[in-house]
Amino acid sequence: MSHNHGSRCSGILLHITSLPSKYGVGDFGPSAFEFVDLLKQAHQTLWQILPINPTSFGNSPYSCTSAFAISPLFVSPELMIRDGFLEERDLEVDLEFSPNRVQYTSVLDFKISLLSKSYSRFSRRMDRDEYERFCVANSYWLEDFCLFSVLKKHFGTCSWAEWPEEIKSRKMVAKYIERFVGLIDQEKYFQFILFRQWAELQAYCCSNDVRIFGDVALFVSHDSADVWAHPEFFKLDQALLPVVVAGVPPDYFSETGQRWGNTVFDWDALRANDFRWWLERMKHNLTLFDLVRIDHFRGLLATWEIPASDATAENGHWQECPGIEFFSRLLKEFESLPIVAEDLGIITQDVKDAMTRFGFPGMKLLVFAFDGDPSENPYAPVNHVKNCVLYTGTHDCNTVRGWFEEEVSEEAREKLEEVLGKKVDLNTVAEEMVALAMGSIADTLILPMQDVLGLGSDARMNCPGIAENNWEWRLHHWSTSDVKKLAELTKTYKRD
Repeated sequence: MSHNHGSRCSGILLHITSLPSKYGVGDFGPSAFEFVDLLKQAHQTLWQILPINPTSFGNSPYSCTSAFAISPLFVSPELMIRDGFLEERDLEVDLEFSPNRVQYTSVLDFKISLLSKSYSRFSRRMDRDEYERFCVANSYWLEDFCLFSVLKKHFGTCSWAEWPEEIKSRKMVAKYIERFVGLIDQEKYFQFILFRQWAELQAYCCSNDVRIFGDVALFVSHDSADVWAHPEFFKLDQALLPVVVAGVPPDYFSETGQRWGNTVFDWDALRANDFRWWLERMKHNLTLFDLVRIDHFRGLLATWEIPASDATAENGHWQECPGIEFFSRLLKEFESLPIVAEDLGIITQDVKDAMTRFGFPGMKLLVFAFDGDPSENPYAPVNHVKNCVLYTGTHDCNTVRGWFEEEVSEEAREKLEEVLGKKVDLNTVAEEMVALAMGSIADTLILPMQDVLGLGSDARMNCPGIAENNWEWRLHHWSTSDVKKLAELTKTYKRD
């Protein structure tokens, strides 16, 4: 980042689902373009989002059925009408959508019904050139994903590991493609529309000097098109079920560790294939985004592998991964790697060395900055470095106001006030933390929208370890005065 731009900058973290819109979820439509205008007015040059792939479990953007596809949630009805893919009357529905929280199930059904209506018109039209070009350019993942999606509906919601042997092990793919050719074509069309709308938003960001900061979840779900299509790249048994699953060992957050349950990569097989699947994945993401955060970055150097039959993460072991070799291979493909390493938690020396070697900035969080001895705490302002991405908090943390109200220790509050040289209260803490972050030597600063607006814990995006009510928060309004205030702050601290 810094090595590409060599300058101080700042941006906002706001997932697309959180944008305002008439149809129950933020999408690639008018409110996204308006948000880019506001970013520009506020002198922000980065827009960070979460993964935009189709989700499979609990609406989490980190649990997806594909590492390549885009979720139909994001399709904009307005843009479909503008481009002639839908008619106004298609939107005359009796659904009442909440402006406050995303109601995933009803919204997804609605978006898919719109896409289906639009497809039945499209399939009667003759001008399919642009669509055909899209299908050819994306065939390396699109064919498998669309067949997978059709089969998921056909066999009910069960995992692909429970499909009939002939298609579970992909012996009869041709037979199923022939049988479902129309439905597969429809799924490809959905992706065509989604990628077309994304490309327009991307171009708009570019013309307004806003860079899009995307996110890659390291692991993929077992029940995904990727694992079904490429079982040889994952540690699976004869029945194509995971032998080991991913997680993290016991630590001070959890005495049994965390068992995430994701399938683990077979890096020997990936290496033997010149890392092709991963190269395609990174190329795909670097086409969609200007900058990419790799979630659980340390998992590229070693993975905590837990026997699949274990209920907790205690009996896992560290398995080394050829991260260095993989990044070197990536560098042959790309002149620069605009990658940010998510390096939160306990990070070993090998991970730090790899980040230094490739110049990947790590992350620093201000909500963690006031615990313990400031000289030892890597997040304390005195320990910030230029080549890092600083946050007040992330999508997994409480908002600054919520943190101050519900989580901050007496000691941490005193340290914060010592650093600021003044007392803070519930109504000023977010503003003070934002200003503190702005003044850091860190080249890049990302502010969650909730902290820019000083919102409380009811605006929190995700509570790790708690299954309900996550990923649902929505932005109402970013007022002109708030936009101006951020613009002035950004100028003051020379981040514009």
